[in-house]
Amino acid sequence: MAQASEADFSRSDPPIDIFEQVVRAQGWRFERVEDDEMAAEVRGNWCDYSLHFAWAPELSAIHVTCAFDVRVPERKLGRVYELLALINDRMWLGHFCLWTAESQPMYRHAMPLRGAGALAREQVEDVLEVAVSECERFYPAFQHLVWGGKGASDAIAAAMIETVGEA
Repeated sequence: MAQASEADFSRSDPPIDIFEQVVRAQGWRFERVEDDEMAAEVRGNWCDYSLHFAWAPELSAIHVTCAFDVRVPERKLGRVYELLALINDRMWLGHFCLWTAESQPMYRHAMPLRGAGALAREQVEDVLEVAVSECERFYPAFQHLVWGGKGASDAIAAAMIETVGEA
């Protein structure tokens, strides 16, 4: 397999710059951590979500994460891993995992860009929309399991109930 290089991607619009443009247009708070790394925060319906974007030139890929503040107690790790499997079974893009250093669930997605030449704003908008909407969709399942005492199957069933209208 050919080794990816930074030269494979047009540096006229570095990928993180495009993420910054889209995040800025959304009005989200953000900080450029480094030239190839950025953090942002967005307010959701359930909580604030912490986004992180990193460009890996050696892979010609962008890594996107979206975490939320649900601390998983050690005694519930087994049930959380079961819930992660059930959630990931329902996903098309990205996946959820447990950020072990912080004991927090997070959404992760990597976008390989080798040979792409450029990253379109629409691609970034789509990835951000999926990351935040999947966190919104599954946040209640983690709450039901961690704080509501439900098992993984019950937690996901309760979270997947679609509400109709507004209260």
